Amino acid sequence: MSIKVGILGYGNLGRGVEKAVSVCDDMSLVGVFTRRDPSTVSIDSGAKAYHVDALENMKDDIDVLIICGGSATDLPEMTPKYAAMYNVIDSFDTHANIPVHFANVDAAAKKAGKIGIISCGWDPGMFSLNRLYAHSVLPGGKDYTFWGKGVSQGHSDAIRRIEGVVDARQYTVPVPEALDAVRSGENPELTTRQKHTRVCYVVAEEGADKARIEKEIVTMPNYFADYDTTVNFISSEEMKRDHSGLPHGGSVIYSGTTDDGKKKHVIEYSLKLDSNPEFTGSVLTAYARAAYRMNQNGDNGAKTVFDIAPALLSPLSGEEIRAHML
Repeated sequence: MSIKVGILGYGNLGRGVEKAVSVCDDMSLVGVFTRRDPSTVSIDSGAKAYHVDALENMKDDIDVLIICGGSATDLPEMTPKYAAMYNVIDSFDTHANIPVHFANVDAAAKKAGKIGIISCGWDPGMFSLNRLYAHSVLPGGKDYTFWGKGVSQGHSDAIRRIEGVVDARQYTVPVPEALDAVRSGENPELTTRQKHTRVCYVVAEEGADKARIEKEIVTMPNYFADYDTTVNFISSEEMKRDHSGLPHGGSVIYSGTTDDGKKKHVIEYSLKLDSNPEFTGSVLTAYARAAYRMNQNGDNGAKTVFDIAPALLSPLSGEEIRAHML
């Protein structure tokens, strides 16, 4: 039986999900839902575009709705709203606000008897799992997470929502000295500012107050206020020429010991991604499979990657997984 998928939002992440669904033999794309006029939206795969309002009347047509909005303002409203109608997945990545977002989605999903998996992707998501695994295997150690160098979709989106901004790309860059110290097992005490810098490239509207825009960026809570942030204003042509790609990556590094501290162990999990949105979309799609299976078995409420058994992500049978991957 094919899992019927809907995509809400057709930006970079929505297109990434579309590509991921297209290579899954057990899934089919019902359509893409947008706040824009559907007649103006060309869907790469040829799937039908619907206005977002159509979701009110398509509950029997969609098994899982993958929500591809931004964490700053979209997902806090969209995910609880649609969890009251559908099994949903999102990539909410404002770490400090995850507990509140989880509670809101949980209440809506439980009332509707649906599953709502939040904060999927690679961080939060795959990196979260590796932090938990490492802490569980070597209790009492210390974890470090480094992102980049790469384009953060969430941070770029947050900049684009500032008045007077036409387009923006934000690169997260690890501080090399901090990375080297962690990999050596030194377990340094590092502040947020000592681990990463943030470099922003912004296209501003003609006549916009660039000083105000820069101040709003560097003081933005949860995104830039705790980092050394550089803002560069460039032209649309420069943005297209130099910053059209969306690479990213990073590492989770954990240092722990055994034998009363006599033996040191360093665990590292890393990603190098040509396309952040396409990889994130692939993670969301795998978790959509899990959401469908869990709901079919009678489960409901909000979930995170910590709550999902790995076998539920795979289209393979348990027998195949045990034979080839264990």
